[in-house]
Amino acid sequence: MKFEKLFQPMSIGKVDIKNRIAMAPMGITGLVDPDGRFTQRAIDFYNERAFGDVGLIIGGDTRVTALEPPSGMPFISPETSPLFGELAESVHYYGTKIFIQLALGDGRVLNGPAIDRGFKPVSASAIPAFWRPNVTTRALTTDEVEELVRALGDAAGLLKTAGIDGVELHGHEGYIFDQFATAIWNKRNDKYGGRLEDRLRFAIEALNAIKDKAGKDFPVIYRYGLKHYMKALWVGALRRQGYVETGRDIGEGLEMAKLLEKAGFDALHVDAGCYDSWYWPHPSVYQPHGCMVDMAAEVKKVVAIPVITVGKLGIPELAEKVLKEGKADMVALGRALLADPHWPKKVRSGAVEEIRPCIGCQDGCIYRIMEDPKPLSCAVNPAAGRERLYTLEVIKQPKRVLIAGGGIAGMEAARVSAIKGYEVTLLEAGERLGGHLIAGSVPDFKQDIGRLLDWYNNQLKRLGVKIRLQVEATPELIKNGKPDKVIVATGSTAIVPDVRGIEKPIAIICMDLLLGKKKAGESVVVIGGGLVGCETALWLANQGKRVTIIEALPEMATGRIFYAKRMMLLDLLREKEVEFMPNTTLDEVMDEDVNVVDRNFSRKTIMCDTVALALGLKPERKLYESLRGESFDLYLIGDCKEPRNIMEAIWDGYHVACR
Repeated sequence: MKFEKLFQPMSIGKVDIKNRIAMAPMGITGLVDPDGRFTQRAIDFYNERAFGDVGLIIGGDTRVTALEPPSGMPFISPETSPLFGELAESVHYYGTKIFIQLALGDGRVLNGPAIDRGFKPVSASAIPAFWRPNVTTRALTTDEVEELVRALGDAAGLLKTAGIDGVELHGHEGYIFDQFATAIWNKRNDKYGGRLEDRLRFAIEALNAIKDKAGKDFPVIYRYGLKHYMKALWVGALRRQGYVETGRDIGEGLEMAKLLEKAGFDALHVDAGCYDSWYWPHPSVYQPHGCMVDMAAEVKKVVAIPVITVGKLGIPELAEKVLKEGKADMVALGRALLADPHWPKKVRSGAVEEIRPCIGCQDGCIYRIMEDPKPLSCAVNPAAGRERLYTLEVIKQPKRVLIAGGGIAGMEAARVSAIKGYEVTLLEAGERLGGHLIAGSVPDFKQDIGRLLDWYNNQLKRLGVKIRLQVEATPELIKNGKPDKVIVATGSTAIVPDVRGIEKPIAIICMDLLLGKKKAGESVVVIGGGLVGCETALWLANQGKRVTIIEALPEMATGRIFYAKRMMLLDLLREKEVEFMPNTTLDEVMDEDVNVVDRNFSRKTIMCDTVALALGLKPERKLYESLRGESFDLYLIGDCKEPRNIMEAIWDGYHVACR
């Protein structure tokens, strides 16, 4: 087998696991009832990954006490434990083992709206709250900590009785266990504060309580970050070196590993970061694949118990290489299993090209549950979290579907229509499928979008979709084909501002730069500081260009972008010395410079040899308007409906086609 190491069995404690692929713990907000019970959607969600051949599922962020306001996460109690039993029973049918991650709450990082409603955050000590620095957390008393220890033990006992195979303590990312373990947050003078051994006492007492209630053979994993990547509170670090670590550094992290092993933990699950450097525990598109493997590799050198690694490991060749090189004993996949729940099965059968890739956008997963908030899902897999509801049934009487436009919305509509049994024709005026994603996949940090386009091309070919490239969809052509249904996905075009000199050669649409149709000079002014403008600026700065971003709003990269992703993008731009000019608009383009005006009506001239336009998109609806009133069913999807992001285009195509 090409991937033989991934499919070797292993053990955590005395629990045997069929392969070395774990489903990383993820919050399943929206898939549980208000009282913390699993819904059928949650059970279906985990079952689909078990059916997909995952060896170990680690159910995420499960609360054991009402320490904080309801979080939308599962809650363990005598009333909810039967649902944990049903979950365990169902995944066991597929030979998958299941652990539950036990969590105590947010503490210092309690969300701002909850604090605004009057909830007082608690922590190891009285320290500023992350989202509301003007609010100070309340330090938990010694008695309260001891009560939390008992609650963790009781919860584990209930889980063991329900048939759950083990637990993981949620000790990473700056949540409550981590706040106790870290000196910058733990200023206590009781038995839970002081030396590292004492700061870990809470976690070790919890371990002992779990073993007392669930049995010494009931395995317990500890999840923690080896390094916090903190320059200061609220200030993250992009690189491993070149600054003084104010959180946990690697040396202390390795001492933690030794102490946790000595205490009796059965495995360690190692990542990095905290809320102050949130782009580490939640790596986005800008982080490289396998970005935290080196953390696990360091721990592997000092302990004998199994070490689990995590962090953008969805490329099978990389996951296999990590295990073969002995850098970890198990790889944990999170968003890769949202995008494709059958990742392990496809790898095992040699169908790697069939794996739908995660693109690191964070729009359908963590943004959706934390900032929308809505139920967990996935940008590229709308059925994630709705597996039973979104089953695609084959139609009884095949009909003809014509899709005009081969961007991402049109491709998804074609894929789903073909799965359902329609005869699908896809018309695309360009030389290849992909629409704006062709340009969007050019930067090296956006290559996962290129992987997604490759996947779509492979799927459409396998499903027998008739693709006609360099064919413009006209009303006459469509009517002559006598389709039963027409889906218009003609996309969008770039907005060009109506300012003096915009026709000059130095003014270039960003997409033309990305596609290589035109070249940027050495000094570039990007007009528009949204996501596209900032990513284009980073791409240009990585080439050594001097870049300035002009943005009419007070801040850069606003809109629908997850906080951690935005934080890293801005840090990368600052590292490349990109200049930000917020509250500023373009007034005039000249031959070798531009005039801009700020909100105080002060004018400034900026010397440059390229003006990159990133002011958004406008829908292209001419075809749709011309087809209104025809006899066939007519649908409008994607950017031609409303220019939005990749997730919304895919979901448009999916929902229209599946109905």
